[in-house]
Amino acid sequence: MSSAAVLPRILGALFYYSPQRPEVKALIECLPTLPSLYAWRDPHTITQLCEAWPVDADEELGWQYSVLFEGQGEMVAPPWGSVYLEKDNLLMGETTARYRGFLRHHGLAFDGQHQEPEDQFGLMLLASSAFIERDNPQAATALLEQFLLPWAPRYLELMQHNHVSPFYARLAQVAALYLQDVQQQLGLNPVESRIFF
Repeated sequence: MSSAAVLPRILGALFYYSPQRPEVKALIECLPTLPSLYAWRDPHTITQLCEAWPVDADEELGWQYSVLFEGQGEMVAPPWGSVYLEKDNLLMGETTARYRGFLRHHGLAFDGQHQEPEDQFGLMLLASSAFIERDNPQAATALLEQFLLPWAPRYLELMQHNHVSPFYARLAQVAALYLQDVQQQLGLNPVESRIFF
């Protein structure tokens, strides 16, 4: 796997899959290694964030995931782009359809096992990783500029301030730093979009 694809794949999996899955538990155990997986602009801050990661017991972390990603109770930070980009906060709105078309155009389609709309934050990071792995930097750049970066800062801000899970709040901090670094290092120009959530 390309080294540039590793970090978005790890972050994507942590934002998408339940922490009770064995492979995700293994990723959680590897969180202290994140500073070495990317050329961070501020390695000191990322090292501090990853050294003292607040991880609750399996059951508690599973409950936190359910509240934040599956909608058990009020969802403080919905993980789907369409909620932020659609005036009526629609799930699977026009922006989702446009993104789905973009993925298909670039030969990336999710199978029927995925219950989520494709514009789920973690899935979008996984798609970015797949494009990097396929040596398609143009598609990875377009995904970030047109579909993820327009709404991700708002989502990650809400996640950082959630009162449900210190673990996912910390994960949002790391993801926000990663996306800021990528945007600056690649000179990305995200599409300006009105945010409705």
